[in-house]
Amino acid sequence: MTKNIKLGIKLNILLAIIFLSITLAISFILSRILENYAEEIVADKASLLIETMNSVRQYTSSQIQPELSSRLETEQFFLPQTVPAYSAREIFENLRSNEKYSQFFYKEATLNPTNLRDKADKFETEIVESFRRDVGSREGKMADFQKYGFRTIPGGELFYIARPLAVNKESCLRCHSLPEKAPPSQIATYGKDTGFGWKLNEIVGAQIISVPASEVVRQARDLRWLVIGRVLIFLVLGIIILNIFLKLTITDPINKMSSFSKNLSTGDFSVEFQHESNDEIGILARSLNRLKVSLKMAMEMIENKPPKS
Repeated sequence: MTKNIKLGIKLNILLAIIFLSITLAISFILSRILENYAEEIVADKASLLIETMNSVRQYTSSQIQPELSSRLETEQFFLPQTVPAYSAREIFENLRSNEKYSQFFYKEATLNPTNLRDKADKFETEIVESFRRDVGSREGKMADFQKYGFRTIPGGELFYIARPLAVNKESCLRCHSLPEKAPPSQIATYGKDTGFGWKLNEIVGAQIISVPASEVVRQARDLRWLVIGRVLIFLVLGIIILNIFLKLTITDPINKMSSFSKNLSTGDFSVEFQHESNDEIGILARSLNRLKVSLKMAMEMIENKPPKS
């Protein structure tokens, strides 16, 4: 099948295969690089925000809670400002009031929360349960256990970071062990049915922060196609330039030599093949010219040879 294909077409097919392979390789490598880069960008945002929320929690626990805890026994309604999770959530909701951060989400998803707005949904429940299994199956500090990844919601794609929430202080059990031990204001505000039965060192929830990733991912994909498009343009230009070079230095001289040889085969010795370069084509051209001279001499010798008597 390939016997009837011209040399230029064969070279173009070979170049097309090589350049296509290069393009696919570049596309794959670039995709991986840009995906990792996009993930790093959104992960940095999420990590910064979750550390900020932890600072808020620490501040509430160390400075606000001691000042207000005594009032929980006397107030008619519970003071949620004493709860680190409440403070962090409220501050984050204030941040979300800015249009720029409206698609950022923070939640301390809990399996059995006092405040039902912290109730874990199906996705969050799976994360909490996986933390419980991981902590139970391997050793390590609670801070070492972290999950992250992408999550698709109706509004777009989110990147989330989740960390386990455990009961690590005896003081937490004041409000979460038994209803009889809880402050009266808590019972009056939230009732006796939720937020109890917690145990020391038990993982009760997950601290989850989600940041929008759709825009970053889209920009990474646009950049990938832009780079691939530029690469294809340069590859096509390379093919064109290489074709011109091959035509001028190889295929055209070969075609001329073919025509020259055809004329020689018919006895036309008036033509002269000129090729000034010293490359392989030039060597072949000089050989053909010597062959022409040799054939001409041989023909003349035959013609001038006297006939036998």
